[in-house]
Amino acid sequence: MWQEEDNKLKSSLTFKDFEEAMAFMNEVAAVAAEMDHHPWWSNVYNKVDIELYTHDAGNTVTIRDHRLAKRIEEIYRKSYES
Repeated sequence: MWQEEDNKLKSSLTFKDFEEAMAFMNEVAAVAAEMDHHPWWSNVYNKVDIELYTHDAGNTVTIRDHRLAKRIEEIYRKSYES
């Protein structure tokens, strides 16, 4: 689900429609706020692109990114993977 590229963990996910993509983003937003670690992401209709990296560590991937990636993957696999 994740590829490490250009000092970032990256993932592109496709959902059945816009509403499902937004529901996923809202779930992730709650977890990101809880972890105080926020993704860069974009959404167009049913597609969500995510990049994780840590600004405080010089814009590179750290354990914080891997932890958030794991939580995001759990959310996706539990409710949205087809």
